[in-house]
Amino acid sequence: MPNINGTELVRFIEMIARDKNIDKEIVFDSIEQAMIVALRKRVENPDGLMVKVNRQTGDITAKETDFDGNVTDVKVEELGRIAAQTFKQIFVQKNREAERDNLYEKYSAHRREIRSGVIQRMEGPNYVVNLGDAEAFFPRKEQVPTESYNVGDRVRGLLLDVKKQGQKVKIILSRTHPDFVKKLFDLEVPEVGERIIEIKAIVREPGYRSKVAVASYDAKVDAVGACVGVRGQRIKGIIDELNNEKIDIIRWNESAEVLITNALKPARVDSITLDYDTRRARVVVPDDQLSLSIGKRGQNVRLAARLCKWDIDIVTVTQEKDWKSRTLAKFRTIPHVDEMLAESLFNSGFDSFADVMGAGPEALLKVPGVNIDIAASIIQHVNEHPEPAETIADVVHADGAQRRPDNTFVEPGQEPEEEEEGEEGAPPALSSEDQAQKEAAAAFKGDFVSKLAPKDRAAFDKR
Repeated sequence: MPNINGTELVRFIEMIARDKNIDKEIVFDSIEQAMIVALRKRVENPDGLMVKVNRQTGDITAKETDFDGNVTDVKVEELGRIAAQTFKQIFVQKNREAERDNLYEKYSAHRREIRSGVIQRMEGPNYVVNLGDAEAFFPRKEQVPTESYNVGDRVRGLLLDVKKQGQKVKIILSRTHPDFVKKLFDLEVPEVGERIIEIKAIVREPGYRSKVAVASYDAKVDAVGACVGVRGQRIKGIIDELNNEKIDIIRWNESAEVLITNALKPARVDSITLDYDTRRARVVVPDDQLSLSIGKRGQNVRLAARLCKWDIDIVTVTQEKDWKSRTLAKFRTIPHVDEMLAESLFNSGFDSFADVMGAGPEALLKVPGVNIDIAASIIQHVNEHPEPAETIADVVHADGAQRRPDNTFVEPGQEPEEEEEGEEGAPPALSSEDQAQKEAAAAFKGDFVSKLAPKDRAAFDKR
């Protein structure tokens, strides 16, 4: 590296800092660290080597402190070809790391925000999107199934994740995440951006339908009306961006019964029975509302269940009446239970013999018309005739309840805690119950193999 011109070096550093958007001090540090690595083999005490670049003149000074504590100058101009090549490699590497860190800090501060870019190229089913100063990865699983793109098309998406990957920063773009819809509401509905209206929950089947639950913190502002806008202008902008994906705006309510009723709209609901122990709701709808409550390909009830975090069973009024009549007929087989008392038992929440056995005499005595003698007769009969509960055929079921690891339910409006990502390809952690079953199976296998004859044991091990 002969004839190092300090003025040209400073100009070179300023050019790199400007082009790569890196702080000049970082570039100076990179030169100093690279020079130390390049000079290590030319000095007796590498740990005592110090290189300094003058920030104004660009002059490079290198000094070595030997084992006796003496400080001597090291001539930078006499570096050989190998040392110069080492310097170049280290310098380029340090600048790339600085560029990566700078890019990571910039985009990690904008996670879950909307960005737009141009499709630059395809990598199999995935796209690479040019954001201007960075490239974003648009994987197949984050693309809406009903959408397709060509190179050169402009696309808007959510910055789902930003992470360091080797010498690069991997930016993940998504159009399927529910937060993408939420951010579109922030842009299109001022009341949402100003937090006058809060989006409590969003569920999607990307490209087909979304349900958005909203609540207003101002009594003068109607949450649903504000999101729709005058003649639907606000919601139309969001639907256009989502390529005509249907959006149902639901009025939020803390009551699970009211929330489920709102979530199943536009279908009318006749009655709802909630089982808080299993987080299961039986929804009775008029016969002519069954197909509307289910929705096309089951989307309406499926999204409603996920929005409310309840498992939903939909039955018609006719199915409910038939099930009730069969249950009442079974109750009337109990001695001393007439039609009126059977109705009273049913209205008190008992719909099977198992319910009666589980409740016990104290709960039975609270039923109108039941005294001690009748309660004893009922308990004796159900113990002698443990008949299963009457069932409703052709129930439309949708899963929605979610349990946490501690076996409590995730409440409506909340999301389950995101699990930390393990090493790529690592199997998911087993629960205590699964682990116990695995250990029991291993113990059984070991005991079984130990009882085999030697030749059979060898054949079993090969398998």
